[in-house]
Amino acid sequence: MLPNLRNALLIHNPNAGNGGRGRRRMLDEARRIFALSGIEAELQETRGPGDATAMAERATREGRHLVIACGGDGTLNEVVNGLAAEQNGHRVPMALLPGGTANVLAKELRIPWDIPGAAEKLVHGEIRDVALGLATPLKEPQKKRYFLSVAGAGPDGMIVYAIDLDLKARVGILAYWWQGAREVFRYKYPHFRVVTGGEKLDVSLVVVGRTKHYGGPFRITTEADLYSDVFELMGLTTKSGLKYLTYLPTLWLGKLRGTDGVHFWKSHSIVCEPLGSNPVYAQIDGEPLARLPVEFKIVPRALKLVVPADSAVAKMAAPSKN
Repeated sequence: MLPNLRNALLIHNPNAGNGGRGRRRMLDEARRIFALSGIEAELQETRGPGDATAMAERATREGRHLVIACGGDGTLNEVVNGLAAEQNGHRVPMALLPGGTANVLAKELRIPWDIPGAAEKLVHGEIRDVALGLATPLKEPQKKRYFLSVAGAGPDGMIVYAIDLDLKARVGILAYWWQGAREVFRYKYPHFRVVTGGEKLDVSLVVVGRTKHYGGPFRITTEADLYSDVFELMGLTTKSGLKYLTYLPTLWLGKLRGTDGVHFWKSHSIVCEPLGSNPVYAQIDGEPLARLPVEFKIVPRALKLVVPADSAVAKMAAPSKN
């Protein structure tokens, strides 16, 4: 059970996924479930980009006991940045109710997509300390952002930058597939340099994983551990769109490791540097960040996270220290 959590804030993005009146009814049921466990969750809805971050920052300053995020990966990323930026000695735990285009963390923690079902699991959950990734554009350090699940640079960054937001609102994750199909043959796949410690590798794509799940049905960094203070990284060295297409069935079958031109390794920090004039973009948790150069580094114990007691990661994790 969640100990001594009474005063909670439920941040809801009504524009994430297929929201509307049906979502509100499910949220009311979730709030009832939390209340039965002694957690009174005040509902606040976002109206635009940045609102969830401001709400999470305010919740920390007000001394809330818990922040619950309902939305997709973008909403969750905003909440994470609000909580991590405004600690002041008081770290507010965060819980997730899935409700967006994609929910990588929900898949990682085996949280049900059904919102009342997720609430039932979370009120019997546990609080764990987790590290966050911190992505810093080296030419614009003021744009640095935390991320919880996955980041990357290369064609996935371009897809995130180029995606039609109206289409995403209408068809959800299919918008990413549509944009990906458009980019396969028009993207130039420029190499950029990944520097980790004394090692260097020139790649056209890097995935920076804190979770095993990447997006949609895919699991790429399958040896990443949400509770370890290290990234698992995957780099592709090919410059061919056709070669990228040949990787898809291999990825689907879970046999990407050991494939020619695919590299996996682990590190606490990496720097991605451009090698030419073609711009290369980075993304965090499926949201645009900036052009390279970008540094990605681990920030240990940056977030307290509510996880289901029966989730695989909960059983493997060490108990949280207050």
